Amino acid sequence: MDTSQITFDSTVPAPDHQDDPPGRVWTLQVTCSLISMALLLELLSISYMMISIALPQISAHYQTTQGAWLLTAFLLLGAVASPLVGKLADTHGKRRLLMVCVALSAVGALTSAVAPSFGVLVVGRALTGMLGPCLFLVYTLIRDVFPPRTVAMSVSIAISGMGLVAIPAPFLTGWLIDNFGFRSVFWFTLICLGVLGPLIFMTTDESPVRLRSKIDLVGAVLLGAGIAGVLIGVSFGPDWGWTAPSTLAYLIGGTALFAAWVVSARVIREPLIDLRIVANRPVAMTSLVSGLCYAVSAVFTILLPFMCMTPAILGLGYGFGVSAEGFAIFQAPLGAATVAGGFLVGALVARIGPRALMITGLVIMAVACALTAFSHESKPQVIIFSALVGLGGGIGYASAPNLLLAAVPQALQATTGAVTSVAQNVLPAVLPVIAFSVLNSRIATVVEGAAFYTDEGMTIGFLIAAGAAAIAAAAALALPRKAEQVTELEALT
Repeated sequence: MDTSQITFDSTVPAPDHQDDPPGRVWTLQVTCSLISMALLLELLSISYMMISIALPQISAHYQTTQGAWLLTAFLLLGAVASPLVGKLADTHGKRRLLMVCVALSAVGALTSAVAPSFGVLVVGRALTGMLGPCLFLVYTLIRDVFPPRTVAMSVSIAISGMGLVAIPAPFLTGWLIDNFGFRSVFWFTLICLGVLGPLIFMTTDESPVRLRSKIDLVGAVLLGAGIAGVLIGVSFGPDWGWTAPSTLAYLIGGTALFAAWVVSARVIREPLIDLRIVANRPVAMTSLVSGLCYAVSAVFTILLPFMCMTPAILGLGYGFGVSAEGFAIFQAPLGAATVAGGFLVGALVARIGPRALMITGLVIMAVACALTAFSHESKPQVIIFSALVGLGGGIGYASAPNLLLAAVPQALQATTGAVTSVAQNVLPAVLPVIAFSVLNSRIATVVEGAAFYTDEGMTIGFLIAAGAAAIAAAAALALPRKAEQVTELEALT
């Protein structure tokens, strides 16, 4: 591809903030834009949390043991859609694709709210997964249109949250579920999207950056189908049996399709994802490390409600018997600490660098998950450990985009951000399935259709999260100490 194909759309005026005095960079428009986009990503975060807390009630209502698919489907479509959305964003504008993702997510929320069957609910949750690509669309859009002096802090705030909903969200979630049932969380999501979408459109400039290229639909189908096949095989493997023909068919078929995508990406002149960019060590390692960071949070976030809501009277060695609203005392510190971690990165990244911060965050997560695994008999302990997981996660979340922005040229950040987004969706979809496959082999008792796990099972579940965080920290050590940016010539010729 010729580098001349990277252009700036002449119909979209490029924001000029280079000469703005320091006191004027935080204009009302910039502030409102940041708040609205940060709240959109906060909605992405609490949507996952809401489903985790509501999962027992949903499973009981639809009389299903496949409740985990509400989480997997959400992440699955996000992973499948991200590469195509990233490419379309580079060619047609990041704000435009952000609005498309918001609109599709709203349709998904509405479908979930009125779902007459569990299958329809899964479809709705999958469509709501279009919130996933919003993650990289937001921070690359910030990079393109925000004043340069505000970019580092804005990215950190947007990724880790504003703190406006981190503490009240768990209490709101519990109140909604306890008083209005599980459908209320879907109506809440729909209302929020209906407000935030227009606000972002009115306050955020369109990116003038354009990458003129063709859309690789063949690559999109191969990559999407490959990821979907592997995820379905991994998700249903514990139920079907790992050697069952259906499981092997999905795993082998998905792997074959993914391999076909790799071949096509090497042959096609303008592939969906340029593998020469992915082969760059900062891009590849950032994708792996950030994906594992999100996966650790996913496992911890799912296990924590199960552990805390288990009645202590069962005598399993864990459980406090709290309601959905009572669970907020465990979730709120985690959310608040996540926000604090993001602010720490914004304040320290220029002096310390994102690599050291990423490693620090992952080490904190690994230690906190291990402590939770071996010591979960009292509420204060679990609350403290939860806050530490949130702190480490917030540091990791905010460090990832800073690593990527330093490694990739501006014109390709949406495309390469899509690669990272795939990892941030696939790994969190797979790791909880692995954890629950272990838990499901260690069921202590079943009460009115609800399974409760042994203390050993809970310990192993949290240790899986700790081990993943440790592996991610070790992988982060392979990141270069100084940014090694892929130049546009290296990436496109």
